[in-house]
Amino acid sequence: MKILWTLPYLPWPATSGGKTRQYHLLRALAARGHRITLLVQSKTPLDEASRAALEPWLERLIVLPRRPLRSLKTLLAVLFAPYPMLATINGLAEPLQQRFDELLREHWDVIQIEHSYSFQPFEQPLRQHGQDFILTEHNVESALGAASYDRLPAWSKPFTLYDQWRYRRWEKRVFQQVARVVAVTEQDAVTLTHLSGKPSAVVVNGVDCGHYASVQPDLASQRLLFIGNYEYSPNLDAVEWALDEIMPRLWAINPQVRFAICGYALPDSFRQRWSDARIEWQGFVPDLRELQRRSTLFFAPLRQGGGSKLKVLEAMAAGLPVVTTAQGVSGLQVENGQHYLGGEDPGALSQLLVQALAEPQRLQRIGAAGRDYVVAKHDWSAAAAQLEAVYDQLPSVKKEEVSVCA
Repeated sequence: MKILWTLPYLPWPATSGGKTRQYHLLRALAARGHRITLLVQSKTPLDEASRAALEPWLERLIVLPRRPLRSLKTLLAVLFAPYPMLATINGLAEPLQQRFDELLREHWDVIQIEHSYSFQPFEQPLRQHGQDFILTEHNVESALGAASYDRLPAWSKPFTLYDQWRYRRWEKRVFQQVARVVAVTEQDAVTLTHLSGKPSAVVVNGVDCGHYASVQPDLASQRLLFIGNYEYSPNLDAVEWALDEIMPRLWAINPQVRFAICGYALPDSFRQRWSDARIEWQGFVPDLRELQRRSTLFFAPLRQGGGSKLKVLEAMAAGLPVVTTAQGVSGLQVENGQHYLGGEDPGALSQLLVQALAEPQRLQRIGAAGRDYVVAKHDWSAAAAQLEAVYDQLPSVKKEEVSVCA
């Protein structure tokens, strides 16, 4: 199929779960013979490393710059436009709208929009050309709450309530126009079906299972591992909660434990705020496997967010036992005590860690069960097949099949 795919960010380097998902789905679909044009609006310029990683999988890569976040236009629109804050930041982009309109003059089997917050520049051209499209929602954006607004000052609470109302209204507007909505979890699909009034498909988050197959964690190292993109508020909250309330309890019982914290945009202030030598500030690590081999378990004290967590799936694919919260395994069909170890408060999580680190055989069973689950349910090949099935149900594709048969 000939696919036009839009993104509000470059999917390389894979510094976040969303980028990782996009890159691997693009690669998997291209390997199946689909011809993809990727239209990107990016806050960062396209460098040669990103070009080299993406162009082998694409017929065309078109990257347009996004205006600065602190531009006057963005500030005024965030306050006064009818669109919610995220849609304003990623929208009102005339060059993007014009380029998209030009592309719609070509024939496309599939037009795929990622994130409702990126939709504003595409709305008018899609209507004018009468084009069907699918929309992938990685989260139910109107329900995220703290994940979107947690870092805003307390005095802005009236604005956050107003903006959530704007987003609910925006979702309804977008969903009225979409041919098919795609969710990443069954739970989100139920919610999106209710909001849109249309059946929602599921395309799971995945893992390159072969990439992690050779990893064997060091169950005696006493090293915990966490990874995140720290431009995303729930990952900041996870680190703060862990270091303020959970790790001190653990260290009081087992002072030998080390905590490796890595990921993109790790704030420099964290190193100053928590200077304990047992904290290993790793920053962005392009290939996690060596660090996974030197770790005992993956600790994800997540309290906010949505969808399913690629960081948890990657840890399970590497055979790392996972200790986390219900939020950490949201959207996954896993059982506490079998595929992971879970708790919801600092006392319970610190006690779980104390017990788990003292029972390597138990950790080995948990890690093996997690790896088996991911291999069976979340390899990227399975996600690509699910997305192809969505394409096959699109009205535009069905019309073409009927025309060919006639």
